[in-house]
Amino acid sequence: MDLPTIEAVVTAHSRDDLRGMTQGDGIVAGGTWLFSEQQNHLTRLVDLTTMGWTPLTVTTGDAEGLEIAATCTIDQLISYEYPREWVATTLFRQCAESLLASFKVWKAATVGGNICMGLPAGSMISLTAALDATLLIWCPDGSERTSSVLDFVVGDNRTTLRSGEVLRSIHIPAAALRSRAVLRRVSLAPLGRSGSLVIARVTASGPQICVSGATDRPYIFPASMSLYEAIPEAAWYTDAHGAADWRRSVTALLVEESLAEIGSPT
Repeated sequence: MDLPTIEAVVTAHSRDDLRGMTQGDGIVAGGTWLFSEQQNHLTRLVDLTTMGWTPLTVTTGDAEGLEIAATCTIDQLISYEYPREWVATTLFRQCAESLLASFKVWKAATVGGNICMGLPAGSMISLTAALDATLLIWCPDGSERTSSVLDFVVGDNRTTLRSGEVLRSIHIPAAALRSRAVLRRVSLAPLGRSGSLVIARVTASGPQICVSGATDRPYIFPASMSLYEAIPEAAWYTDAHGAADWRRSVTALLVEESLAEIGSPT
């Protein structure tokens, strides 16, 4: 898709190049969505791929775990060789395959871009929410802030990212990566957009469930809580990929199946 309203393209090489951004600036990480439709409200593009961020870093010490640069591609995420004890990394490919995208798109689409879109079917949102990830966000005044994924994605295509802010990285703690997890997904078509995506994970406090795809944002709750207690009625939504009542019904089944697989009673 041509973007005829763009007047300038900035290739960012340092944080100084990111100062002064406004709502008329479009941030390019992979650009797979940005270039897919008209963006007439934009007058400038700021390219983050020239920042030179290391895609994936295994961290140690108090911050032990995995740091994912916002510009890390889906392909890089699923191709990396992780520590053997990080059994939850099996979710990475499963979540990639839950996207309505081919392996060719994986080579350009980024983890950070998928999260910042805030779409219900954004399976990188599902992945990072289920694994207790923390987002590092650069603010336009030179400061930074952190946020959980649950606090960041607040609705369908709505996040708490403010004008001029840039998602820098995503950190997943090692404890979550070592935990046993199961993914279940359903869609109306074999290769269709997710109608519901459920991840069940064993945590120190017991099994927990992450529901996304069927709701306007992710919901996480303990296995001891009823689905109907954990998710408000208004959170289930209807679109071309499924009706709200169907999404709720199939989600209940996916929760039951995932808990049975990890050995927890429904």
